[in-house]
Amino acid sequence: MIEVVASMARGPVFLAGELMECLITFTNPMSHLSTSASSEMLAWASAQIHCQFHASESRVALPAQGNKQDVQAESDTVLIPSRGERGQCVLDTPPKILFCDLRLDPGESKTYSYSEMVPIDGPPSFRGQAVKYVYKLTIGCQRVNSPIKLLRVPFRVLVLQGMPEPPFPQDDEVSPSNPFLEEEEASRRDARPLERALDMLMVSTSRRCPHMFNITNMRGKVAKFCIFKTVYRLGEDIIGTFNFSEGDIPCLQYSVSLQSEEEIQPLYQRRPGQAVSVTGHGRHMESCLHTASSHFSLPVPLNVTPGFSTDTVILRWRLHFEFVTAREPMEPPTVLQNQSEVTVWRGAENVDVDTFSWNLPIKILPTNPALASYMSHFSGTNSINI
Repeated sequence: MIEVVASMARGPVFLAGELMECLITFTNPMSHLSTSASSEMLAWASAQIHCQFHASESRVALPAQGNKQDVQAESDTVLIPSRGERGQCVLDTPPKILFCDLRLDPGESKTYSYSEMVPIDGPPSFRGQAVKYVYKLTIGCQRVNSPIKLLRVPFRVLVLQGMPEPPFPQDDEVSPSNPFLEEEEASRRDARPLERALDMLMVSTSRRCPHMFNITNMRGKVAKFCIFKTVYRLGEDIIGTFNFSEGDIPCLQYSVSLQSEEEIQPLYQRRPGQAVSVTGHGRHMESCLHTASSHFSLPVPLNVTPGFSTDTVILRWRLHFEFVTAREPMEPPTVLQNQSEVTVWRGAENVDVDTFSWNLPIKILPTNPALASYMSHFSGTNSINI
């Protein structure tokens, strides 16, 4: 028996275009003192990245797949990284050979490093109501005259549109380098795309420009709303303020929800005019009768998918507001200036109300993948015995 362990040391979350590194260790767990101990052999091992696409048949009308059959694909001695997976493989990288003819003595282990650029033209990891995109690193191993065994390590991909290409400026390619510092310079070059992407994120989400909105219904003005920006990173707090003192209509209660909208592209909709799937990711509710001002704070979860678009689906983000207003003016409680005793104000038992809602589109962008790794449900590590 040989134990295979794959571990992504930096974490299971990556930006598209970033270099992914994984350490793969092969161990013969038998002790050399055991009477049955013997050397173990593996013919070869390889690794590659692939992305699986799965769609709900009740919501997505995908084109029919052809009936062509690959005779080799039916053989369990041919490496197919998506073998046994649901859905379609929409993206894969060329396989990289880790070794050929590996011999492990009892108690011996060997570690190999796999590195690959996460494809920049692929979709982000996403688990929606109608569509799913799932990324996995697949390691294939085979003993002589035996079926291939597959070890899969799921990971998450964040896509930042506008990633600079080529990954390194032209000046870097022709600038002189120190031959004694090649490894250090190589590591710096590998880190530059990630650094530039994070700089772009900071610039895009740090700009503050207050946006003011007058909240009105058919009876008049309810409040003035202010939000300081409409572009946020994963993990940021969305903060907004209400000024009810400028309103003509009493507001009894308001709620703000962070929602994502999953819309199937018209070409793939199961029914014409198919409804958009809405998912809530947090809600703030507050009673505000006779309140001059109020504010809310909604965190953007680290484990959600930023907005994106593919040929099949569009994901958008919005703030959904709901207001409950009185139809008639309501007098505030009066407190005498020289009154020393505590007074209790009792609100009306029955109030005629109106309700209305409003949606404010916002943009959600990725964050530092190292930060997102803390909240990932993937461990970045997996193992198999062959």
